[in-house]
Amino acid sequence: MMMTDTVTFSAGLLHRRDDLRKTADVLQTSPEARFLPLWTFKPLIDDAGGLMMVPQGHPLLKFAGVTVFLGLDDSGAPLFAVDVSTAEMKDGAVTPEGLFDTSEQRHDSLPRASFRDLKTLMTDLSPLEAEIASTARAILGWHKSHKFCAACGKQSDVAVGGWQRSCGACGTSHFPRTDPVVIMLITHGNSVLLGRSPHFTPGMYSLLAGFVEPGEPIEAAVRREVMEEAGIPVGDVSYMASQPWPFPASLMIGCRGTALSRDITIDENELEDALWLTKEECAEVMAGTHPDILPAREGAIAHFLLTKWLADE
Repeated sequence: MMMTDTVTFSAGLLHRRDDLRKTADVLQTSPEARFLPLWTFKPLIDDAGGLMMVPQGHPLLKFAGVTVFLGLDDSGAPLFAVDVSTAEMKDGAVTPEGLFDTSEQRHDSLPRASFRDLKTLMTDLSPLEAEIASTARAILGWHKSHKFCAACGKQSDVAVGGWQRSCGACGTSHFPRTDPVVIMLITHGNSVLLGRSPHFTPGMYSLLAGFVEPGEPIEAAVRREVMEEAGIPVGDVSYMASQPWPFPASLMIGCRGTALSRDITIDENELEDALWLTKEECAEVMAGTHPDILPAREGAIAHFLLTKWLADE
């Protein structure tokens, strides 16, 4: 069985306690309650590199927007994610670098902590911290993009501890959305199929991936996506591991598939390039010693699956 506890965001350690969500308003007033502030979806990180929770009554909480009950910590203290995007920062500038926002923002009330992009620090957090931060980012992102009822168009209200939105006009309830995505370790003998999208960092290649369509089984999605993107038929498909990916709200379903051909015909609307790499060449890529190709991002499930394949696991 594949060990998945080293996949970033996939620890499954958070005591989510959905049975307590309807009492979240009461739990917020507990002196043990702790709040993870997020500013424009960036979690608060202390200067030592870990998540920083703030207590009830902290100055940042006067800017609280949507607040979501995350669950309980090991001591039984309630944990919340809170959107403080209206707070004014010392440095409010955002300086994206490729796919990343490398800027840090600080608030006067917290001189030894800053708001940082989760993508830049996800591998530095503990497994539990990474799960808390990814859950917070995903659920607050859903609230921002789903303010209005899909049935009647009226603005809906936050309900059930942040895990539901309810429309007062027509009575419809709405629930957080997660989009399933297949990501495929496609092999042929001693080689693996890699591709690059136009938005990737120059030189970076990764495993092929794509959204599962309504009514489609996972295995069929793997075969369809590989055929559409690279023109390669796939035979046997098996599940390997999964990863919540909160950018904004995907569930990456890692699968392995056996290619029935090595002949690549790329769809230029999907991929800029695709190629086969031998295990030895892939080992160079992952070690950072390949002259032309950069590895998949550390912390992403593609990096994990390739590492497992190289280790014959």
